[in-house]
Amino acid sequence: MKTEADSNDVTEHPYDDKLRPCLCTVCNKRYRTKHDLISHMNIHTGKYKCTECGACFQSSTKLTEHSRVHSGEKPFECSVCSKRFAGARSLAEHNRIHSGEKPFKCTICSKRFTQAGNLLNHRRIHTGEKPFRCTVCSKQFRDAANLVQHSRIHTGEKPYKCQVCDMAFIQSGSLKHHMRKHTGEKPYKCYMCERQFSVAASLNRHMSVHTRDKPFSRRRKIYTDKYKCTECGKCLQDSTALTIHSRIHSEEKQFECNVCSKRFTNAGNLVNHSKIHSGEKPYKCQVCDMAFTQSGTRNRHIRMHRLDKLYRDTDGPCTTECDGADVQEENLPVVKKEPDDTHVCCTCLLYYFLMLISVFIKIIYFKVLSLYFYKSKK
Repeated sequence: MKTEADSNDVTEHPYDDKLRPCLCTVCNKRYRTKHDLISHMNIHTGKYKCTECGACFQSSTKLTEHSRVHSGEKPFECSVCSKRFAGARSLAEHNRIHSGEKPFKCTICSKRFTQAGNLLNHRRIHTGEKPFRCTVCSKQFRDAANLVQHSRIHTGEKPYKCQVCDMAFIQSGSLKHHMRKHTGEKPYKCYMCERQFSVAASLNRHMSVHTRDKPFSRRRKIYTDKYKCTECGKCLQDSTALTIHSRIHSEEKQFECNVCSKRFTNAGNLVNHSKIHSGEKPYKCQVCDMAFTQSGTRNRHIRMHRLDKLYRDTDGPCTTECDGADVQEENLPVVKKEPDDTHVCCTCLLYYFLMLISVFIKIIYFKVLSLYFYKSKK
C-alpha cells in the first residue's frame, strides 16, 4: 500500500532536475506543489469526464480541448504553414518545429527535444526501463503507443483500412506506404541515377547497385555475442529474438490457436496459422493475381515468373534490378512493362551467360564429332 510522501521525500523527475515532493498514492507520479497534485487527482476521481469516450482529465480546460477531438473543431491555426489544432498547447508544441526550439534537454547525453514526452521516452533508452508489458506474451516496451500497436498482433485488430482495395493494417505508417501503390507516389529519389521509390528501405537496397555492396542481404547479418543462446551458441539480434529462440529448447508454446488448439512458440506463427482457418490470403501476386497467406510464399512465387521470363525472352536477360536475395514488389511493373531498364540484374545475367556457354560447348562438340567421323571414313 502506497503512502503519502512527506516534504523530505524528493526525487528527480525524468523531465528536469526540479524537486517534486508531492506523491500521488494511486499512480506514483510526483508533482512540485500540492495544487498540481490536487489537479492531477481529478483524473482518478473522474471529476472532468468525457461523455463520448469516458476519458478523464485534470481540468475543465483540458476536457474542453479534448471534446474537439470528437467534434473535429480546430480553432488554433499555425501562422507559418496554416495547419490547425484543437488546443493552444498543441499549437505551441508545433511552432517549435518552425522555430527549432527544443527546451527539454537530456541530462545524460544532452540531446534536446521539443516535447517533454519525447524526452521521457528517450531517458528510458539510458535507464533500460520498459514499464509497459504485454499481458499476453510479456514483451515489454518503453512507451504505451508501442504496446498498443503490439497488442494488435494478438487481437488481430487492423484499424487502418485502405479505401481503394479494403486491405487493413495495424499501423498508420503501413497504410501510408500501401497507398503509394495506388497513387504511384515515389518520394524517395536516388541522387545518382534519379530513380524513385515508394519506401526508404527500397532506396537503401537500390544504392547497393551503385556501391557494389549488399548491406541488406539476410545472408550477411552478423550478430554479436551479447544475445547468445546458452544451449546452442546461436547469436540473435536482440533480447526479444533470444527469448523466442529459447522456446525451441524449452519446448514452451504459449500461443494457442482457439480453433484447433495447436500451439506455437511465438505470436507471428500463430497469426500465420490462423489464416488457414479464416481462409485469408492478403498477399497477392501482381503478375497472375494468385493470393497467398504469407509474404514469403508470395515472394518465392514471384521468382518463378522472373525465371520463366528469363528463359522465354528472346531479347536477352532480365533487366530488373535485384540483389539476388529478395524480389522487390516495385520491380514487378518493370518486369512486365519496362524491359529496357538500365540496371542489369547480376543473377539473371549469370544465367544468361551460362546458357550461352552451354550452347557454345554443344556446337564445338558436334563439330569435333563430325570431324572425327570424316577422318575415320578416310
